[in-house]
Amino acid sequence: MLALPGLKRELKAKVSPEKAKVLKRFFKTGKGEYGQGDVFLGVVVPEIRKTAKKYNTLKLKDAVKLLHSKIHEERLAALLILVEKFQADEEKEAVYKIYLKNTKYINNWDLVDLSADKIIGEYLFDKSKDILYKLAKSKNIWERRIAIMATFDFIKKDKFGETLKIAKMLLPDTHDLIHKAVGWMLREVGKRNLKVEEGFLKKYFQKMARTALRYAIEKFPEKKRKRYLSG
Repeated sequence: MLALPGLKRELKAKVSPEKAKVLKRFFKTGKGEYGQGDVFLGVVVPEIRKTAKKYNTLKLKDAVKLLHSKIHEERLAALLILVEKFQADEEKEAVYKIYLKNTKYINNWDLVDLSADKIIGEYLFDKSKDILYKLAKSKNIWERRIAIMATFDFIKKDKFGETLKIAKMLLPDTHDLIHKAVGWMLREVGKRNLKVEEGFLKKYFQKMARTALRYAIEKFPEKKRKRYLSG
């Protein structure tokens, strides 16, 4: 079985200082920004995916250690390993519980977006969704984003109710990253059932943050987009 030190060495062998500088700006790591203090090696996602796939036999306890890393790419690798383990039917409930217990380390939008639907959403599909409503009320922005992004799994299975309920809960949210996630998920609903998306928009578009609305109607014909934006 491949071990944790080997994974860390492989990631560090792919370091790009120039890319790290770009990523630090892109993920807003400056003082007062949402990713303040995050550390980047400068490893691109395809390489992280490749490394995570190679080390997908890592023990769960080691995946948790990796998730606690101060290095962004190591946390992403840990989450991708957890996704692999979950999708391989290895200890689904254990992976789900680990995820929820460690949300403070799932602390940027890419970490959430590449994992929430594949673990939380998939696990909850045929179970109570109460935890999603609890997360949607959290003071932690990343837990709120997990709540809406987890519903992507339901959307892909043509179940839209939870997405619409959580989107409604998050309408008063003040953070741009929540606006984007809500708008994105509404757009995904619309790709599968435009009538359902427009039913929501007709009720709430005037209460939506501009960013959320723009994301939600991005694929609409120009005339219809303008009608919503000027409403």
